[in-house]
Amino acid sequence: MNMISAAQKWQDDLSLWSIPEHILNQAETSPWIHPPVLFEIPKQIEMTVSHQRASEGLPHNGTVLDVGCGGGIGAFGIVPKPSLAIGVDHQGEMLEMFAKNGAEREIPTRTFEGFWPAVAVSVPAADVVTAYHVVYNVAQIVPFLQELNDHASHRVVIEMPMEHPLSSLTKAWKVFWNLDRPIAPTPTDLMNVLQEMGISANIDYWNGRLRVDRNLEESSEFTRIRLCLPASRLEEVRSFLEKEPIPTHRELATIWWDK
Repeated sequence: MNMISAAQKWQDDLSLWSIPEHILNQAETSPWIHPPVLFEIPKQIEMTVSHQRASEGLPHNGTVLDVGCGGGIGAFGIVPKPSLAIGVDHQGEMLEMFAKNGAEREIPTRTFEGFWPAVAVSVPAADVVTAYHVVYNVAQIVPFLQELNDHASHRVVIEMPMEHPLSSLTKAWKVFWNLDRPIAPTPTDLMNVLQEMGISANIDYWNGRLRVDRNLEESSEFTRIRLCLPASRLEEVRSFLEKEPIPTHRELATIWWDK
């Protein structure tokens, strides 16, 4: 019996998170939304395990490359400040936020719009490469990880939740669509991929705050869209969230390795 590779298992597991066509076709708005408001970063960034690992890998006057940067939580959480922060994201609004946050912190920035690793050839290398809360969106995981590795002079740091980020809506999918959601993949599966690639990585487990929508109104609207529900059912979603609020904390994993 042939065993599938760790990379193929990762891809197969992620495919199970796709939304069935009969549900997707009813959506008034694409459910694959990433509202920039959810990626705003605080003035003072808490020193988490991931930031600590990235900081440890940054040499004096070092540079950081933040892949899937959003507002720059990966780059701007490093202490002391990097001499240059490079941001990659496929949403222009995120890169505008990244540049603004860098300017406020007096950190020079460069930005590149596009999907990683497609744009990697245009992006310079850095001492530390971070990719926080991105890998669950990547089916073709090997080239993604390989380019992270190739672009790092000192260290790569990946942050990911122990469960797929959409798992917070598992009960909602069951209530509104009678749809069961999967569990895999997990950080262990990613470690298996790295091992298969010949990369010896470390993993730290910890509990961190979950970025949540700012208020019930925003949360209800974003959740309705993610669930492919029409605007006419907004009140039902709001009522559900009042009874089943999204958690404020979750279990996380920081995966990192040195070059």
